[in-house]
Amino acid sequence: MVEQGRYGRFARVVVATVAGAALLAVAACGGAPAPEDRTLTLYNAQHEDLGRLWVDEFTRQTGIPVQIRKGGDFELGNQLVAEGAASPADVFITENSPAMSLVSGAGLFAPVDPGTRAQVPAQYSSNRGDWVGIAARTTVVVYNPSLVAADQLPASILDFAQPAWRGRIAFPPGGADFQAIVSAVDALNGDAATQQWLDGLKANGRTYQSNTATMQAVNRGEVPAGIIYHYYWFQDRAESGANSANTQLKFYTDGDAGGFLSVSGGGVLASSRRPAEAQQLVAFLAGAAGQQVLARSENLEYTVGAGVPANPALKPFSELRPPPVDLNALNGPKIVQMMQQAGLL
Repeated sequence: MVEQGRYGRFARVVVATVAGAALLAVAACGGAPAPEDRTLTLYNAQHEDLGRLWVDEFTRQTGIPVQIRKGGDFELGNQLVAEGAASPADVFITENSPAMSLVSGAGLFAPVDPGTRAQVPAQYSSNRGDWVGIAARTTVVVYNPSLVAADQLPASILDFAQPAWRGRIAFPPGGADFQAIVSAVDALNGDAATQQWLDGLKANGRTYQSNTATMQAVNRGEVPAGIIYHYYWFQDRAESGANSANTQLKFYTDGDAGGFLSVSGGGVLASSRRPAEAQQLVAFLAGAAGQQVLARSENLEYTVGAGVPANPALKPFSELRPPPVDLNALNGPKIVQMMQQAGLL
């Protein structure tokens, strides 16, 4: 018993000595071991304010920090393709889905967790299961009733290429938003009809730098109608109405390409160094918490996930009835070439 006690005391001395040496080693390295760095890098092509709202709430709920790199849809999409497996990005989110399709086509996304995919109706996500919808905006025609009556607007967005609309239709060809609309026209009507439409818009149209500039021109009476996304108008009406007071919106709700619903996507990069945390972020964006952030925001885009209703100021989502479009079939690079051929870019 005496010997065992002595060995026990000896063992305790050895343990204490080893532990003390470890503490000295840690102290020599500058303090306690640093916690694992869980910081995610988000390539954000969505609106900067919405991206920040999402990230701040995600970090508040999970404790996971997020570093944001801001850029445009195709700016960041092409950057991801160029970076390949060496990209520092963990998650990519966009305003429109053609840039998601670009990255998906390059095989750079990891599969989205099944539970996350289940939060979003299948038609608003990639049919490959590698990205999900996190927001949406619908195509509309903004028009000035003092220049054109609602019943004089064409029955199809394709009719704006007719000679009757020469000098009477506005649009912003240089932006990813309008290019996504052209992608939908192509997916629904084919290359020949789309090229003819673009040629007609070139002959008829007045071009502007952005959705807002297009709306402002219609509001001033420079042009009777313009092709934009809905939320620019709703945002302006929620503020002063200075850029929209003289205008109204036409919604195409009969399956025409003019009712195209453009989906903002979110996906995890296959090269992510923190795949578990990256999947958490995408699940948050598509889930109830992230969709509630969107619904409460001043962004006024439509929610698409977890059954969360959109801001009540918007036209009810159930009334939109957009045309069915395979989101992975929206070919951004081809559309740019077609628009260049028409002289619009």
